[in-house]
Formats: sequence, C-alpha cells, structure tokens
Amino acid sequence: MRDRPTLRAATRGRVLFGGDYNPEQWPEETWHDDVRLMKDAGVNSVTLGVFSWSMLEPEPGERNFGWLDRLMDLMHTNGVGVVLATPTSAPPPWLGRLHPDTLPRDENGNVEWWGGRQHFSHSSATYRRYAAAITEDLAARYAGHPALTMWHINNEYCTVDHGDEAAAAFRRWLRAKYGTLDALNEAWGTAFWSQGYDSWDGILPARRPHYLRNPTQLLDFRRFTSDMLLECYTAERDIVTRHTPHIPVTTNFMPLFFGQDAWRWAEEEDVVSVDLYPDPRDPLGPQHGALIQDLTRSQARGPWMLMEQAAGPVNWRGVNHPKPRGLNRLWSLQAVARGADAVCYFQWRQSRQGAEKFHSGMVSHAGEEGRTFQEVKQLGADLAAISPKVADRRVTADIAILHDWHAWWAGSQDGRPSTHVDHAAVLHAWHRALWEAHLPTDFAHPEHDLTAYRLVVVPQLYLLTDTAIDRLRAYVDGGGTLVSGFLTGVADEHDRVRAGGMDARLRELFGIRVLHEWWPLEPGESVDCDGFRGTLWSEEIEPDRETVTETIPYRGGELDGLPAVLRRGRAWYVSTLPEPDALRALLTRVAAEAGARPVLDGLPARVEAVRRGDLLFLLNHSREPVTVDVPGTHRDLLTGATVTDTVALGRYGAAVLEP
Repeated sequence: MRDRPTLRAATRGRVLFGGDYNPEQWPEETWHDDVRLMKDAGVNSVTLGVFSWSMLEPEPGERNFGWLDRLMDLMHTNGVGVVLATPTSAPPPWLGRLHPDTLPRDENGNVEWWGGRQHFSHSSATYRRYAAAITEDLAARYAGHPALTMWHINNEYCTVDHGDEAAAAFRRWLRAKYGTLDALNEAWGTAFWSQGYDSWDGILPARRPHYLRNPTQLLDFRRFTSDMLLECYTAERDIVTRHTPHIPVTTNFMPLFFGQDAWRWAEEEDVVSVDLYPDPRDPLGPQHGALIQDLTRSQARGPWMLMEQAAGPVNWRGVNHPKPRGLNRLWSLQAVARGADAVCYFQWRQSRQGAEKFHSGMVSHAGEEGRTFQEVKQLGADLAAISPKVADRRVTADIAILHDWHAWWAGSQDGRPSTHVDHAAVLHAWHRALWEAHLPTDFAHPEHDLTAYRLVVVPQLYLLTDTAIDRLRAYVDGGGTLVSGFLTGVADEHDRVRAGGMDARLRELFGIRVLHEWWPLEPGESVDCDGFRGTLWSEEIEPDRETVTETIPYRGGELDGLPAVLRRGRAWYVSTLPEPDALRALLTRVAAEAGARPVLDGLPARVEAVRRGDLLFLLNHSREPVTVDVPGTHRDLLTGATVTDTVALGRYGAAVLEP
C-alpha cells in the first residue's frame, strides 16, 4: 500500500484558491483574458475537465486532447495549479444511445435519459469499461505534467439505479453480506406479509411496490447504492494512483447528502472535499455552514477542501438571492477557520448557455467591474495574507456529535411514528445549540474511539449496532459525559426494534426502567416541561428511581410529572426537542460540568469565534458593526494592525488574530 499523499502535497503550504474552470464553453481567446483575471484575483488553483467527456471523446474510442494540452500548459506557464478531473459524471450522448444498459432506471422502471448529468448506471459493466478507458488515457497523458496538483474523480456521486444490471449486482452484494437465503430472510423479517425468498433471483432492488416497502430491504438497497458508487470511485482512483502515486486524489461530497455513507467514503480519499451552498437569506446559514465544515473536517481528520461554493446566487432554489456585500468573504473565512486549506467555487466564469447559466461565477455576467469579481479579488488578497500562518493548523474540540448514515437511512422509513421527525433537522438543532454557545465540536461515528472527548452528544441515532452501544457504555464508564436525544437505540443493524423499544443496555445507562410509549407531536404543537417547552416529540418514561440522579419533568397533559429529561450520573437522556434557547442552556450547563469551555466568553450576538491552532478567528454574521473584547495584544493577519483588548468588526466583518 502506498503512503497516501495529503492535501499539503497540493497546497504546498498555502491555501488553495480558485474553482471549476470550464473553458471549453468559451472561444480560445477568452482563455488568456481568464488568466489575466486569475492573476489579478490571486487564483492559484483551477479544476479542469469535470464535464468534458464529450469534448475528450467525441466518438467512441476517439481522443481529443489538444485543447486540454494547451490549457494545462497555459495554467502552468502562469503559475496556476490544476486539479484534473475525470469526466465520468456526464457521459456523452453516444454512450447512452449505443449502450442503453449504461442508463439508470428509477424506482418505477423508467429510463433516465442523457441530456443532463449523472445519467449512468453505477452497476453497468459497459459504463465502467468506458469510464476506466478515458481515465486511463487521461492519467497516462498528464501524469508528468508540472501543472497537475490533484486528481478529482467524477463529481457529486449521487445516482440511484433500479435497473436489471443493478438488480443483479444487488443480489451479488446480498450474497456476500448474508451468505444464505435463510440469513437474509431472518434479517429482512420476511415472515411479515409473506415475503420469504426461495431464490436469489426473486430479489429486486427497492422498486415501487403496491404499498409500503420492506424497511430492511430498502436499508440494504441504500447501503448497496453507496457501495456501488464507491466502487466506481475507487476503480478510477486506482487508475490515476498507479500513474501518479505522489498526487492526492479526491471527489466532492454534497453537504450532509442522504445517499452516501460518507464516513466510509472518506477513508478512501486522500483529500476530503465538500460542496457548500447555504442560503444567503437564511439567518441560520452560517450555522449550516459550520455544521458541514465541522463534519467534513472530522471525516478528513485534518485539513479539508471546500471544493465548491457560490460567489453569488445559485440557480436551483425557488428564488435565488445574491449574497449581500461582504458575505462571500465572511463565509469563505469561516471555512478556513474551521480547517479548510482550500477555498474554491463553482465556477470561474459564469456560463452564458446551459442549465446553470444563472448560477453565479467568480467572474459574473457583469464582468471584472462587477461587485462579485471585486469581492473575489479582496478574498484572494486575504487568503494570500493569512496562508503562511494558517495552512496545516488544526482545529481541536472537546465535544463530539455522533452521526451515522445507516441510522439516518433506517430512521427515514415510511410507516414510522412521525414523518415530521427528520434526522438532519434534529442534527442541525443540536449542533446549533452548541454553535451558539461557542463550543467547538467534532463529529464522530458511534463506533469510533470517543475517549479523547469530554462530552459526547447524540442528537438522535435510531439505529445503533451492538458495538456502538458498548462504545457508549464504555465511554461513560471511563469518565466521559454523554447526552442523548430521543428515539435513540431503538433498532439494531437490521432495523429490528430492540426489546423494550430501546436497547436494555442504554435504558440501564440512562436510568430508564420502562419506556412505555412514544408520544410524537404535531407540527406547531409543544409540551410544557419544568422551565421550558418541548417540540416535535415526547415519551412516556418510567425512571429507575434508585439510580436516576436528576429529572426535569413534564408539566400538564398525559405525561404530567414524568421525566422529560433524566440523568444517571454522567449520562443524560432528553425525551423531547427543547426549544432552541432551552437546548442551548442545557448543553451549555452539561458541557461546563464536563470541562468543555467556549472559545471566548461574552461575545456579542451573531459573532462567531473559532480557534485554529493559536489563531483566533472572529466572524461577525451581522449587518451591524460590533466590538469584541479580546484580552491582550494581538496582530490581525488580515490588516496587519496590532489590536489590544478589543477588536472592531464591521458589517459581515472578520479578524484573524495572532497572539
């Protein structure tokens, strides 16, 4: 096995700045103007070739590399590194026309045709053969090119396929997982609704049935889909790695995407990358960004890459709002504060044609005199100023939030107690409470080693394996503090409800004698608790009064006097979703008792503080100017000024303080 190169191999001690560059959309004379503007903005990295398959292979087996040769040379001559992409996320029309087996089918059996992107069957042997061939030729041609700094495989893997070739692959995957039909029938609970299988050939992907699908079949199909897409990635990765073992390889995650087990995927990447598009009109946009950044950093276990963001409006919301003046800079610096060593965009120059012509670019339709490009130039100067001090410095946290895609998949089935309980929304609510309390957080898988953390938070993990449960118990037994939200530990890895409605080991850990009933709430409905109101969910819990050390009861209604929150030693269980202020107060208290401290005390509202190494980032997510108390004397790397005891931050202002 090779020694895997890291992001540092591409950054060379600087923060990468640039984005997707699609010059094939423009006449060649535009390329030289692009280079001039890139130099003006401080761009040092571009991604080439992401959607260029039909340009590179206009007919089966034909290769057209001349235009890419000229671009690679042009970038190198002007000091711009290239992240070279394999073009396999957008097969050319001839592939689907000549080989219909490469096209995916939806759950109703309908073909998803060419004319967009991601129109490939991950299980198609034909698709994989053509994808490997173009990747092989790209890698062989550009392996020694001095502009090459990183490989980017495919783009935003997300395709789901219910076709016949996927069905055959699903059966092979299930055989490898279960071994026998008896084991599969037991795991899937096929005794219900007469679903017992007597032949592997009878098993299909989770196609649309007359009524509800088998939940474990659907769970396994989601696992299978993630694995098949990962096979596509690793096949191309292995090709480019064979040619360039010293060049790091990445692919870009979508933010908190439902369809990939990103923990497993991250283990296969040299560089973990993410695309991030918070809504500029959302008051919680910066918290959403912080969550995705914390999650990506945790998957990377170090510096990571912001592969895509928007310099202005996107084109896929109902109403696509631009970013107000200063917000692009602020959110980019937020990513750097939370561990990014690369800040990039989709895309460099805004398209004039195609489906994304109203998605912004670093150079907008307004051109170089437009506000968007002028702000991009400022950001380039800021990143150049802080790069020598920032690159490779780590963000540390005393708190871990647990997240698992398998628990998300299983908890999102039809036929559950409440369709209003959304895993991602609950995760956001708990992260928000810690973010607003300025408590740094990592994310972790429930089977990870958690001993480094003072506090572990479980917003909701409907499915927990035996290994994960034993990890949580061992963590608390070893002196750690655990806080869990509702509907956790309900099912095992086969989505089989555990006896008692919650695993017995967890009930003992939290001091729950009997969990009688779940009482989900309607939208807008709440329950009164002692000192706060709960939303979304409630539970009828009988505590073990001999072991529980503290309770916060429900007040009124069916659950009057029963515990909304209960604590047994260092383990807390929260059976509802407290309103934001209450959840923040509870977690702030528990964190303080566990020894986890905020980055900075007494911060004004809407000001975020993050430490990266010994650098202190201060980010004002408000339109109003503020003054922040920072005891001592510091140098602001963004301005070069020395500040003592206080820092003034303007509208969407930022400071990067070095002691």
